[in-house]
Amino acid sequence: MKRPLKFVIHEHHARHHHFDLRLEKDGVLKSWAVPKGLPDETGIKRLAVKVEDHPLSYADFEGAIPEGLYGAGDVHVWDSGAYVEESWEEGKITVELKGRKLSGRYAIIHISEKSWLVMKLK
Repeated sequence: MKRPLKFVIHEHHARHHHFDLRLEKDGVLKSWAVPKGLPDETGIKRLAVKVEDHPLSYADFEGAIPEGLYGAGDVHVWDSGAYVEESWEEGKITVELKGRKLSGRYAIIHISEKSWLVMKLK
């Protein structure tokens, strides 16, 4: 069995309110902006826009990003915990999240350039 890795979901009050999904992978946090947040039930697909990787130290970040900087606005940890990677292929990632608010299996599927879909699996 693969070792659990860290995940975090930041709630980000920037120019447009959204959530950031971050998964520990290869020494960084792979990151997606999810405008409507991750679904908490099956059958719902949500857009996830791939953004730049963040350092692992960012997993615990909470606070204000100053105006004029990328991502300006208030950020806080909405949920965090461990995840188990079931598969990580070029166009599809399947993980099991074990957080305080969200838990279960999720798929993140690449649909075009920076656009992905995230959905909860059975």
